[in-house]
Amino acid sequence: MDGKPRFDGARDFLTSRGIPLPDGSPHDPPHADTVCGLANRKDGLVNKIIQEKGVEPYEGSVRFIRQLRHQGFKTAVVTSSEHCETVLRITELEAFFDARVDGNIIHEQQLAGKPAPDTFLMGAKLLEVEPARAIVIEDAISGVEAGLAGSFGLVIGVARKGNAEELRRHGAHLVVNDLGELVD
Repeated sequence: MDGKPRFDGARDFLTSRGIPLPDGSPHDPPHADTVCGLANRKDGLVNKIIQEKGVEPYEGSVRFIRQLRHQGFKTAVVTSSEHCETVLRITELEAFFDARVDGNIIHEQQLAGKPAPDTFLMGAKLLEVEPARAIVIEDAISGVEAGLAGSFGLVIGVARKGNAEELRRHGAHLVVNDLGELVD
């Protein structure tokens, strides 16, 4: 599910476990026994957790983003999450990004989700940067594959799950355990 749009992730999760459910409609209520209903149920739980417990960003990532901005780099956040705007607001990080491509924009623009490169290519376009001169930073295998497929100049994998070798096998040019490793 990691890195994929909500309904694609739920469908892939169920398929990987041999659980057959009809797709249903994105408007299915959370109690519907459909892929979309289950995904909407999960989304409601995520919203509840965000509202009740907040969000704690990775300190190394925040330091890295601050350094990039201080050095004058353009930055975009690219995520399949429809909670991106809320998370950026809660963590007070929205000012650190020049562009945002999130689950809402993916849906509006009908972009293919990761591992297709469409979302990263849209981010590069919004930043007015050629992909070959841009860096993709990803912790999801599907995101690393998307960066490679989009011919980005550098794909950095973040092995938060102890999966450094897997990220390399799927196309990461460089792998770190935490973005703080890249801070001067």
